[in-house]
Amino acid sequence: MVLRAFFIGRAAAQALYEQVGNVVGETLATLGRWDAQQREVLRQQIQEILERAAREEQQVTQAKSLVKGQKPLDLQTTIDELRAEMARLRTELKRYRQQN
Repeated sequence: MVLRAFFIGRAAAQALYEQVGNVVGETLATLGRWDAQQREVLRQQIQEILERAAREEQQVTQAKSLVKGQKPLDLQTTIDELRAEMARLRTELKRYRQQN
């Protein structure tokens, strides 16, 4: 009887050990999949950030190249030039009206 109880206990322990092993294995596999998914999400986010930064850098570089080709703007000079152009157009308009 004692011998039989020993073997029953031993078999129960082995079965329990196998079940715990399976649960631990499944848990580690799930954790591994989750970790891989998180790494992929992080990689995609980093890729998107780098692409966005490259686009913005390209836009700034293009804008700088356009500005380099132009003269620096003096606001008062621009206003004076526009006023002179308006005066010239008024004069031409008066002349046109007088001809007709």
